Amino acid sequence: MPKTANKYKEALAKIDRSRSYGLAEGIESVKAAAYAKFDETVEVAVRLGVDPRHADQMVRGAVVLPNGLGKDVRVLVFAKGEKEKEARDAGADYVGAEDLVAKIQEGWFEFDTAIATPDMMGLVGKIGKLLGPRGLMPNPKVGTVTFDVGRAVKECKAGKVEFRVEKAGIVHAPVGKVSFDAEKLKENLVALVEALVKAKPSAAKGTYLKKISISSTMGPGLNLDISEVQSKLI
Repeated sequence: MPKTANKYKEALAKIDRSRSYGLAEGIESVKAAAYAKFDETVEVAVRLGVDPRHADQMVRGAVVLPNGLGKDVRVLVFAKGEKEKEARDAGADYVGAEDLVAKIQEGWFEFDTAIATPDMMGLVGKIGKLLGPRGLMPNPKVGTVTFDVGRAVKECKAGKVEFRVEKAGIVHAPVGKVSFDAEKLKENLVALVEALVKAKPSAAKGTYLKKISISSTMGPGLNLDISEVQSKLI
């Protein structure tokens, strides 16, 4: 049996998958079960009571996590003139227009998120088929199509997480690193769930938060007690 399989088996032995964990215990258990040599990301999966096949039940949005993501986010901005300067001053890694579109058409994707001013979307639309499948297309619903580029850049750098419900009705999102203090992970997780609750479509009927699971990149997942998570929401 490969060494990684053995390590996963050992990690799995630390998790009781037959029960729901309290928030604090669940986070500590995920941290304890992480075994990779790198600083694993802590990921959350939330099953929602929606049917994304219906447009009026689509859940999409973004949230700035209070404690960030623990990684350097590379931000690209499509802008010209004063807005180009504003983006650079705010800390954007790449700023441009036609030059960036040309680079992306040649297969360059060395960035984590893209922002555009509204007047640039005609140009950005030319590479929509390249950006869309990678989750990099600027979108006004998550605040990445805006004239307030300075604020948008700072939010992305601070740990802004975009979320979108998948076909199976599940939202996957990172909430930090295994090396984070448990309380910081807890605050980030609660902020994400709050954002999901606020994004609840009016067409969604019945139970909205159906299941919340948490895991590290390589480690096994466990279920959280939904009622306790909900009790932490504002």
